[in-house]
Parts: sequence; structure tokens; C-alpha cells
Amino acid sequence: MNAHKIEVVLTEDGTLTLQDLPFYAGEAVEVIILEAKTPQHQSATKPQSDNNRYPLHGKVIRYDDPTEPVALEDWEVLQ
Repeated sequence: MNAHKIEVVLTEDGTLTLQDLPFYAGEAVEVIILEAKTPQHQSATKPQSDNNRYPLHGKVIRYDDPTEPVALEDWEVLQ
């Protein structure tokens, strides 16, 4: 199976036009239409998924006592 992905914007009347497809005239194709997660016109410089790839990058993180035991009272074996 040869798959081809293309993003297009519907016209006001809901018409969808596909051009320059890599298939031959008369060839049977299957068409599946999915709503795009990110509209085509908003992803001009960077894909939106890259914007939140490292959400803590550049943030200051402070650990007061990272080796302090937590929830000791919840362990039944210690009682």
C-alpha cells in the first residue's frame, strides 16, 4: 500500500480539492479525512508539538531535601 499525506484547507462551501497526487489516472485510491490537530496556517515557523517538548527547560528547580523519606506513617511494615 502506498500512502500519501497532504494537508489542505476546505473552501467556504466545504469543497476539498487535491492536486499533484502521486497516483496514476484511473488508479483506485482510498480517501480518509481527519481533522488536523494544528491548522496549517498556524504552524509557519515551528510545529506546535515542539513548543512544549521540554516544558521545564530554563525553569529553576530546587530540591530542599531530596533524600528525605516520605509517607513513613503509611508503611504498615514499619509499625
